[in-house]
Amino acid sequence: MAKVHPNTEAYCTAGGVEVADEGKDKSRVLTVWRKSLLFNCRGFTVFDEEGNLVFRVDNYGSGRAGEVVLMDADGKPLLTVRRKKLSLGENWKIYDGEDAVDPVYSVKKQYKSRLHVKSALARVAACRRRRVGAASGYEVEGSYSRRSCTVYDERRRVVAEVRRKEAFRGVGFGDDVYQLVVPPAADACLAMAVVVVVDQMFG
Repeated sequence: MAKVHPNTEAYCTAGGVEVADEGKDKSRVLTVWRKSLLFNCRGFTVFDEEGNLVFRVDNYGSGRAGEVVLMDADGKPLLTVRRKKLSLGENWKIYDGEDAVDPVYSVKKQYKSRLHVKSALARVAACRRRRVGAASGYEVEGSYSRRSCTVYDERRRVVAEVRRKEAFRGVGFGDDVYQLVVPPAADACLAMAVVVVVDQMFG
């Protein structure tokens, strides 16, 4: 595997960290591996184009978790997603760091019907504005099982895409390795948190 070392500041605006100047004019293509680097853990390991470790999720135990913490390469909590208990359908909250009181976003699973084939997978509503210019909500459309879905803001601008990773020398990566493409100035940290929630809903 390519080199792995911390490099997170260019990918996350959580906690007031702004997107770095380098690479602002092009989309960031992150490789998402649905596997923890820790033994006997489930989770995610996310690399940038250079092979640097950007995000990680390490969950002990098996099955779907009621709480998932998205961390940077050093293990610092960036965002925490928690499933809301005793609610109709699937409803998750996204918090800054390990906060458990004041959620930033609420993510609700959408159930498709035969009459609405193109309906959203999930809707993300802002509970409060994290920074000036941040969107008030997002919509996730497509098929997560096929690793082909898009996150749109309220103006239908693409803020993140999940794509299959192209085969390398004829060898496919399967469903556990795919790409997260984040346009310039979009929040890769939030995009990855939404991917984590969608994986809990549809994975």
